[in-house]
Amino acid sequence: MIIDFSQMPTEVVDHAMGGEKCLLRNIYMDDKVKILRGQLAPGASIGLHTHEINCEVMYFIDGSGKVFYGDKYQPVHAGQCHYCPKGEAHSLINDSQQALTFFAVVPLLP
Repeated sequence: MIIDFSQMPTEVVDHAMGGEKCLLRNIYMDDKVKILRGQLAPGASIGLHTHEINCEVMYFIDGSGKVFYGDKYQPVHAGQCHYCPKGEAHSLINDSQQALTFFAVVPLLP
């Protein structure tokens, strides 16, 4: 299966998970997985949230920012991957002067 994000509508999620500004996303979802391409403008964020029933993998495509995970901030940039295991909390902040683009996969429970 090919998932072509460029052929999907872009959703605007204001204050994603209680974050600042908005998240732009293209999303594919079925009963097993949620796959998305997201973009945060400078100063935008995805708020702190816990993955109670699943995990999340984020791969950074372009730009830089920081992830809050494990009670500390960690810088992230294009080419890196962040993993948030089930039961853990994280947030993503674009504290740079350019857009932060990422690819994320969240498995869903049956």
